[in-house]
Amino acid sequence: MIESCSCNPLPKPETRHDAIQLYTEGDQLFEAMLKAIAGAQKQICMETYIFADDEVGHSFAHALSERAKAGLEVRLLVDALGSLFQFHRSLGSELERSGVQVHHFHRWQWREPLRYNRRDHRKLLVVDSNEAFLGGFNIHRQSSQRYFGATRWRDTHASFQGGLAQQAAELFDAFWRGDRQWLPKDDEQKNSVLVPNQTRLCRQRLACIYADFIGSAKEQVCLTTPYFVPDHRTQKVLLTAVKRGVEVRLLVPHTSDVRLARWAANAVYARLLDAGVRIFEYLPRMLHAKVAIVDGKWATLGTANLDYRSLFQNYELNLVSRDPDLCCRLQTQFEADLTEASAVCATRWRQRRWVPRLAELLGWSVRRWL
Repeated sequence: MIESCSCNPLPKPETRHDAIQLYTEGDQLFEAMLKAIAGAQKQICMETYIFADDEVGHSFAHALSERAKAGLEVRLLVDALGSLFQFHRSLGSELERSGVQVHHFHRWQWREPLRYNRRDHRKLLVVDSNEAFLGGFNIHRQSSQRYFGATRWRDTHASFQGGLAQQAAELFDAFWRGDRQWLPKDDEQKNSVLVPNQTRLCRQRLACIYADFIGSAKEQVCLTTPYFVPDHRTQKVLLTAVKRGVEVRLLVPHTSDVRLARWAANAVYARLLDAGVRIFEYLPRMLHAKVAIVDGKWATLGTANLDYRSLFQNYELNLVSRDPDLCCRLQTQFEADLTEASAVCATRWRQRRWVPRLAELLGWSVRRWL
């Protein structure tokens, strides 16, 4: 967990009830989440894309079951596709027998086959409407050093209390009751807000936010994403930013768990590299964090990748913040990650052989389905 930052001259705000904590290690995050669940007094709301039938999944299933048996309202929303073959009947049955309300988001239906392509990719835990956790970590052993070892996935998550946690509870309630486009009221006084990617006014809200903030960047854009398959609008704002003299740095995994997504990403490397975008590949392990920092003054982290599926298909949820301390800590983590990354050389990239070029064409042709 990142607790402090040495960046200057950005001031560190006083400790406050809704201070945001960052987690980059799964074991520390899971420990904090399980502690919050154990201390719940009234209600637990949990939403996840992957809830695996493994050591990590079992620890959460046991914790949720215990609180449900104690008489608390416990609701669990699991994506039907994301947890396919992982959230086994035995695990789900155990939870339901203990009193946990379990919903599977968008099960397959022959009458509505197209809805199966729209997934709930959000990872959210809210306890008593007063403490919440949001980010890229799924509930599976791949995120745990204890169970997966040194090759555990590198991810980013946040926890917060107070008004933001209340906002998270309201967003969960709306989604649970089927209102997929509900949005909290805007409060211009708040430094941090939670933003879903689809609302009644905009079905691509996060894509618009990325475009607006990158488009207004004056000095630097830092992007971390595991699946980089940018639409033409995102490519354009990145290229335009470089032309304005903005330094644009992109951090992606060297090895991806979705090979087609990597091929699709590679298809746009040449254009970006030639324009001056600097691309770095994270070497030690799978990179799964989704973070953006612009000019050290604006940042976002959450569940959305920079790809077609997250920005235009799936249901996502991001924390968007102007908090200087949070921006500073995320910037510090980005710089630390770069020390374990390798820069993609534009000259060498242009000299790659025809076999990877064909793979890139294949990946790009199915980019909207990845």
